[in-house]
Amino acid sequence: MKFGVEINDRIPKQRYYDPDFFQMEADLLWPRVWQMACRLEEIPNAHDVVEYEILDQSVIICRTEDMGVRAFENACRHRGVKLVDGRSDCESGFVCPFHGWCYGADGTNVRVTQSRSFNAENLAPADINLRSVRCEIWGGCAWINFDDDAPPLRQSLEPAATILDHWKVDSLRAEWWTSIRLPVNWKLAQEAFVEQYHVIETHPQLVIPDRFKPRNGTFNPKTFIDGELQYLHTMSEGMAGMVHANDVAIAEEMRDITLSDDADEAMATWHRTFNDAVVKWHTDAGSDTPDLNDLEARGVNEPMGYCFPHYFVLPMYSSASSYRFRPLGPEETLMEIWSMTRFPEGKEPEPPTPPTPIECDDPALPPIPAQDFSNLPRQQQGLRTRAFEYMRLAKETEGHISNFHRTIDGYLDGRSHDELQSALAEVNVNPLERSIVDLGL
Repeated sequence: MKFGVEINDRIPKQRYYDPDFFQMEADLLWPRVWQMACRLEEIPNAHDVVEYEILDQSVIICRTEDMGVRAFENACRHRGVKLVDGRSDCESGFVCPFHGWCYGADGTNVRVTQSRSFNAENLAPADINLRSVRCEIWGGCAWINFDDDAPPLRQSLEPAATILDHWKVDSLRAEWWTSIRLPVNWKLAQEAFVEQYHVIETHPQLVIPDRFKPRNGTFNPKTFIDGELQYLHTMSEGMAGMVHANDVAIAEEMRDITLSDDADEAMATWHRTFNDAVVKWHTDAGSDTPDLNDLEARGVNEPMGYCFPHYFVLPMYSSASSYRFRPLGPEETLMEIWSMTRFPEGKEPEPPTPPTPIECDDPALPPIPAQDFSNLPRQQQGLRTRAFEYMRLAKETEGHISNFHRTIDGYLDGRSHDELQSALAEVNVNPLERSIVDLGL
């Protein structure tokens, strides 16, 4: 395969801009994978409808009467006119604005205007209903797959689905939603968020200064607490779901906690006490909240879950951020960020308004993603340098990038879903600090 990954720790640069490679992904990857189509808050009521777009495909996502979901290809069966543009409802079904063909909420064609003018073979009942698209629910989202032969959603998202279920991600609700146009390939955009190698240089404010660390064997509990609070405030600035303001306030209430002079014991006490305080605050408020110390004890307190090929969830304390990446062209991506937290039942906020995309250098962006976005256009441009041939990956810390690309190659090679299952199980994890592994392909 042209521009395939032949050496595990070297990613050919052409994969990030070559139009033919991009078209291979459009033809062989995206039609076969589960895609996060919308958050359920976007369709909160029976008969609510939202459009999901991926490349040149448009899908209608509908809430059913029983609050399930179904999906249809967004094209009238007459001459292909889109039936839904953005958001709508289907209580009265769908009406084509061009010639008036009508469909019920279940996609069944219920009216063909001037039907006698058509040959009978063009009005075969099974052929004039809206084309269904597979649609399932998980994690507070509706997901679609164009491939009728693909495994069920949950099987395709494991082990991330089980880990994130422990975090009770389905009870999170979006407080805000933003979208950003990135002048880079969709894979390059994702890769800025799957390793920690870049943090010291790109996000210096996240590196706790030396004064907050044990020095010459001496540990100062007060400076440790100051450092923890500084970190929480920094992570919360403009990010909310990464560290919610409610959780920062809870931590501030602990500023005067008495800690041991032993560093390990003090750190453990701080984190255990803070986790318990966060859980108690939200539980007392009536929110469905996981026991954070129990998650840690069971080893499922992962700070990030990845769902191949384009969705991230980053849970921290009470809340979470989630990211979705969609290709707009070989060197253009739409990235969306949802900031989510927990609310008592019946007190959930109104769903956030679908955002108008902003540019990656917009001054309204929070500091941390703004720093990431400042690197990406320069990286996309640098890939075209003639002397640059391939990404060279650190095998122990940037392994997810290799695993991700080689899984893509499995789809582009036409591997069966059974053959791809082992690769999905390796990439659907916390991608941080992952090693390059054998994917079984």
